[in-house]
Amino acid sequence: LPLNYVAYSACFRREAGSYGKESKGFLRVHQFNKVEMVKIVKPETSYDELEKITNDAEDILKELKIPYRILMLCSGDLSFAAAKCYDIETWSPAENKWLEASSCSNFEDFQARRANIKFKRKDAKKPEIAHTLNGSGLATSRLMVSILENYQTPEGKIIVPKVLQKYTGFAIIE
Repeated sequence: LPLNYVAYSACFRREAGSYGKESKGFLRVHQFNKVEMVKIVKPETSYDELEKITNDAEDILKELKIPYRILMLCSGDLSFAAAKCYDIETWSPAENKWLEASSCSNFEDFQARRANIKFKRKDAKKPEIAHTLNGSGLATSRLMVSILENYQTPEGKIIVPKVLQKYTGFAIIE
């Protein structure tokens, strides 16, 4: 341990039928895609691994030079399973507010107990329950909104972030 995994997945929202300003466009779509990061770790390293998985998501925003902030959720906002969680939010000039782009959580042994995920130390007789962590690498539709809004010029052109220009082959979308 640690075991580190990533997966690209399609996700679906339950509240797809809701109506209002936040349900239009890319902000609150019924189906969206994201890259999920998963770690299975030893209990004594799980909080260090939470910092690492959060930094992995943060590094993408640093490379793209998109304004962001990281919030540690209070216990009242945590999911039932999470022991500690960070939300990463990107700035939306059009909405004039922060939008959640990623969430990174330490579930300690909550998921591992239910899935019977164990590991055995080198000299131990009995296996121990592992700790699990999850982090969304970034929701792709929200990331697209952040790039479009934060890189738009007054003339309506979009400057392609430098780190992406080698993949697009161009610097401006007109």
